[in-house]
Amino acid sequence: MKIIADVTGKVWKIEARPGARLAADDVILILESMKMEIPVTAPAAGTLRQLCVKEGEAVKEGEVVAELDAA
Repeated sequence: MKIIADVTGKVWKIEARPGARLAADDVILILESMKMEIPVTAPAAGTLRQLCVKEGEAVKEGEVVAELDAA
């Protein structure tokens, strides 16, 4: 399952690492946009397969930021 950025911004902080077991709504990473912090959360329970971004990297709205294997 691909997880996308809801807004254009910068990856401020990564909260979960690949291999982590996540519950629905667990925070994966936090984007900074217009001086606001926007959490990107897991849409369902599962294992974080891959992060597609790094801290400090710019992302565009709709860009894939992570992949999740749903439980």
